[in-house]
Amino acid sequence: RDRSVSRGLGDVYKRQIYYIAISVMCLLPFSCSLEEETRTEVEKKNYMNNADEAKDVLLGVYRTTIEDAMYGYHLSILFNLGTDISQVEGSGNENFRIIPTNSFPTTQSEVQQTWAALYAGIYRANDFLERISNKIESYTSTDKKLATIYIAEARALRAMFYFELVRRFGNVVLMTSTEMSNQDPATYVQSAPEKVYEYIEDDLLYASDILPYAIDDQYRESNEYRFSKGAALGLLTKVYATWAGDPVKNTSKWEAAAKTARILIESGKHGLLTDYEQLWKNTCNGVWDPTESLIEISFYSPTVSGNSDPVGRIGKWNGVKTTAIAGVRGSCAANVKVVHTFVLDWRENVADIRRDLSVANYQYTDTKKTLWAASASDTEESAAAKDADPTKAQKNKQNYTPAKWDIEKYVTTNSFINNDKSNVNWYFLRYADVLLLYAEALNEWKHGPTTDAYNAINAVRRRGYGNPSNTSTCDLTEGLDEKGFREAVRKERSYELSFEGHRRMDLVRWGIYYNTIQETAKELGYWWESAGSPNYSVATYTVNGKHELFPIPQRDMDLCILFNQNPKW
Repeated sequence: RDRSVSRGLGDVYKRQIYYIAISVMCLLPFSCSLEEETRTEVEKKNYMNNADEAKDVLLGVYRTTIEDAMYGYHLSILFNLGTDISQVEGSGNENFRIIPTNSFPTTQSEVQQTWAALYAGIYRANDFLERISNKIESYTSTDKKLATIYIAEARALRAMFYFELVRRFGNVVLMTSTEMSNQDPATYVQSAPEKVYEYIEDDLLYASDILPYAIDDQYRESNEYRFSKGAALGLLTKVYATWAGDPVKNTSKWEAAAKTARILIESGKHGLLTDYEQLWKNTCNGVWDPTESLIEISFYSPTVSGNSDPVGRIGKWNGVKTTAIAGVRGSCAANVKVVHTFVLDWRENVADIRRDLSVANYQYTDTKKTLWAASASDTEESAAAKDADPTKAQKNKQNYTPAKWDIEKYVTTNSFINNDKSNVNWYFLRYADVLLLYAEALNEWKHGPTTDAYNAINAVRRRGYGNPSNTSTCDLTEGLDEKGFREAVRKERSYELSFEGHRRMDLVRWGIYYNTIQETAKELGYWWESAGSPNYSVATYTVNGKHELFPIPQRDMDLCILFNQNPKW
């Protein structure tokens, strides 16, 4: 079946390779100047003559999302570590650890690569939009309807790319046309984040007006892993909530966030899956279910033959530690570790089934599944007792990993043998996220929780506790004030969305990133009773007022002389 964004790409890639070549040349958008009309440009003018050709090119815009610098690695895993719930393995800051420990310089290659990839995606979206606008009047009436939907998709993708830029890098350049890529780098100026958010808002309002809900889509041959009305509304909700928080602090956007989320919720077109574990069975096997999955990055390739393969590192970097078995499975490095104070906190909620589905206190060695707390002399019973005792096997417990992308447990249909890459998908936005944003926005807007706010957070909690018949065992305490409900929502987000790439950005928009890192270091110190000290290197290097944003890459600072670097970089 057509996976649209991944398998579909394999079918169209050869046809569109010449088309996106120009975008590849512009990976560093401020350093390329296309002064001559190349053969590629001529061929582009002769393409997109109907909706089918336009779709091929649109899929090239989607393809930006699967690169390592995007959600294949950096924006899904690497850039989101260094929080109160997850950190990189080891105690040093060498090699790949330099980013998760916040000890990297402005010249860091991964930062440059992601900045460039985001702008490449924007260039591709702009290019698609400009060219389809020149072609659409020649389309048939049926193709015009499809083309209008494709325009909305491209604008939603552009909004998503700009959202990542503005919330991670702060003051960025608004590239509103491909022609801007011809400017002298010395002429570029940064836009205030407020202006970037307004641009994002305009794109997403358009997309949410034009796109159909996933279950109502009767136009596209396949809408799997593609933007829908629900996806656009959900992303706009998240944009508003971020806009309302640090560093922009436009608190009027809380009302907009609540009202946008309400449209999605009251539509009845999306909902929570009954079984929390089904989320991970689906995403590990490439099963598209738009009930809860609003924006999902799809990875699929039967082999890994080079950089063109649409595969990612999901479940390899952030999964369960696994040794390789020749001809059967590849290894999983499991470089993401769970901060143990988060485990201790969560263990107080014994009825929350999400805990053991989210945190792996085990590993796979050869053909065995063993607890990290176990030693060679332990029985299963004594190992379990050690695991339950917070004062025992402390060093081993620092090896706990996320369990949501347990390849050995879940993957059945998308399996291929590789030590680095997988076919496991990445949830960028789930309906549960929108429910929690709705509860948060209502509380901030109304300065106290409403009935709808309680209903939203309780829906998430009930599913998290296995949908018990007696909801009093899981529903949030009634009568909380604004501050109390705010803290409850923040904790609930850490449980429901743990390790899914939201925590660091949440802490930043709440204005508590630095303080949370330092408090976590203290809590780890209180827990630790072994010789030495607990590994939490991020606290050593994190600077207040600096690491809330990534630096503008030094290469672009050197080229763009009108740029201002982010604070303290």
